[in-house]
Amino acid sequence: MNIKQQLRTVLIFTKLSTRRFFRDRLAQFFGILFPLIFLVVFGSLNSGSNNVSFNVAVLNESNTEFSKTLVKQLKDGKVFKVDKQATTLAKAKDKMSKNQIDGIIVLPKDFGALKPGQSYPSGQAQILYNQSSSGTGQTLTSVLEGNFKQLNARSGVPAPPFSVAGKQLNENSLSAFDYTFAGLLGFSIVGLGIFGPINVFPELKKQGILRRLRTTPIKTWQYFLATMFSQAATGLISIAIQFAVAIQFFHLHVAGNYFEIILFTIFSIFMILGIGLAIGGWAKNERQAAPLGNIIVFPMLFLSGTFFPRFLMPEWLQNVSMFLPLTPVIDGLRLLTTEGKHLVDIAPQLGLVGLWMIVIYAVAFRVFKWE
Repeated sequence: MNIKQQLRTVLIFTKLSTRRFFRDRLAQFFGILFPLIFLVVFGSLNSGSNNVSFNVAVLNESNTEFSKTLVKQLKDGKVFKVDKQATTLAKAKDKMSKNQIDGIIVLPKDFGALKPGQSYPSGQAQILYNQSSSGTGQTLTSVLEGNFKQLNARSGVPAPPFSVAGKQLNENSLSAFDYTFAGLLGFSIVGLGIFGPINVFPELKKQGILRRLRTTPIKTWQYFLATMFSQAATGLISIAIQFAVAIQFFHLHVAGNYFEIILFTIFSIFMILGIGLAIGGWAKNERQAAPLGNIIVFPMLFLSGTFFPRFLMPEWLQNVSMFLPLTPVIDGLRLLTTEGKHLVDIAPQLGLVGLWMIVIYAVAFRVFKWE
């Protein structure tokens, strides 16, 4: 059989596998509807969470006692929740871009100092906020001005010694849903690539379909390739629906290039599908496939940033979870969709996905059984 005939066989089995998916209501539910339900639930939970709490970074550039006292009052108060890790402007901007804080309060070097001819300290604080959170920035400015009104009233001087200046940065921040969306895409890819094969393959073995296929000229690599193309096609349909719902109803901001997102998504589906092919191809029945699938899948879902960000984990756990197969998929999708990165910018994630693909498919080819 020449290469043209071999590829034609792959195409035929791709069509058959895709048709089987759209005839199987259970497969459609877990491949399309179930991830969409998660999307709606998480979107509803996060849609009202932005711009509510005042999580801020406070950068005190002044060494005056007055500024130190003010910082302590802000930390002890109930209005502002001061982030202790945002100790520099770069760290604070990074946290604000990820929607971890709402704004940055900067106390300049001369804040709280006594100027010549004055008997009372003075200064102007600065509120930094992103253009996508202008409402929050203006509210923060108003709240801090309210705090300063009490200080100004105590001073007894005609001109208010303390003031606030709001400054909008020419940057967009991620909403809570924007950050979560990449994890939901990862969950969808896991559903298609792992749960699909571990449910289908044992059933095909039970019915003797794979055993009959073994008597045909089709080779294992052709069957794998046909399954990969079929899952990629159905996966793109599922993910396209999720994008449409997220943009229309939850105002997802897609900063990246759709073509690059599609390429990375297909690459990721191919890699994750290898896990499903290995488990489903090795297991003789559902009783073997389901427990092994759960042992592999659930640690990835909880440690790869699917439902909550990895930066909330302890540092040692972040270092461990970095090498899980799903982690570079979610990190890469997040960088492409919400931060506008390109494929060349996510070379580390592409490299990890490629490395995992080699390892996973080497195992899948070795353990695959036709019956």
